[in-house]
Amino acid sequence: MNTYEAAGVDIAAGERAVDLMKNKVARSRRPEVVDDASGFAGLFDASALLRYERPLLATSTDGVGTKVMIAQQYGKHDTIGIDLVGMVLDDLVVCGAEPLFMTDYIACGKVVPERVAEIVGGVAEGCRLAGAALVGGETAEHPGAMGPDEYDLAGAGTGVVEASAMLGPALVQEGDVVLGLASSGVHSNGYSLVRHILREASLSLDAVLPELGRPLGEELLEPTRIYSLDCLELARSTAGVHAFAHITGGGIEGNLSRSLPGHLDALLDRSSWTPPPIFGVLAGHGRVAQKDMDRTFNLGVGMAAVVAADSADAAIRLLGERGLQAWVLGEVVPGTGQARYR
Repeated sequence: MNTYEAAGVDIAAGERAVDLMKNKVARSRRPEVVDDASGFAGLFDASALLRYERPLLATSTDGVGTKVMIAQQYGKHDTIGIDLVGMVLDDLVVCGAEPLFMTDYIACGKVVPERVAEIVGGVAEGCRLAGAALVGGETAEHPGAMGPDEYDLAGAGTGVVEASAMLGPALVQEGDVVLGLASSGVHSNGYSLVRHILREASLSLDAVLPELGRPLGEELLEPTRIYSLDCLELARSTAGVHAFAHITGGGIEGNLSRSLPGHLDALLDRSSWTPPPIFGVLAGHGRVAQKDMDRTFNLGVGMAAVVAADSADAAIRLLGERGLQAWVLGEVVPGTGQARYR
């Protein structure tokens, strides 16, 4: 007799995964979260928005891309969820929005409860780091469509910003300073090129390269830095914060250009920072030209902030006190809405 389990779907395993992740998810809870006894929906008390004069809801959705394949190959699953949060919620903060809550979706070939709990535990930890609540999610088993050890994850987040406090290109002025905020490494972009380099150069994830001092797999799975609380504190505490740019696929120039008005450019100084060693490893072993490195990777700049020149020192100091390295990356000059190097 045919059964759902015979077709490859283990309902009991899914229920065990939910039980294993409950305590981890609880650590991301915010006071506005309301319990739904049925568990079909996540509830958030919208009366919290009454303190705003004109609240604008912001929403974002994303995934982690093929970095999940590195996690699967290396057998490390507890940080890939942090990457997901970084990709979703740090997009919200670009306009000045405070992340409120997030949901996730995991598709896998076979539900291994412990592995699913590790993945969701990472999402919950990322939400905690971003100040948001993980209010719900879904785990789907896709036997036949995905291998037993394969999975993918995506998520969506919601935030809020006071209309009068919204950041963006309209506030950017000639003479503003562009700050680079350090990344934790490759983050979650460019992994199709990373995997291509690994294959072409026959690099093992277990290899300990002298430039890195730890296994290559550990370096490539370093979780995405989450900037939400740092950027929000910067905007609240430092006058003259005009815009942010989350540096993801497309690199520094591509993403920073999106936060500029059409009549201004960001003139960047490549000598103002030294990219982390992993980027030299990828460029060298992969024989990747600088222009391709520029448009694929963050090169050590995970977020950029555009601030008034007289606020730059205070901004760098505040971020430093929060443990985040920042420096003057460039300046805003007349132009055509492009970020470019000198």
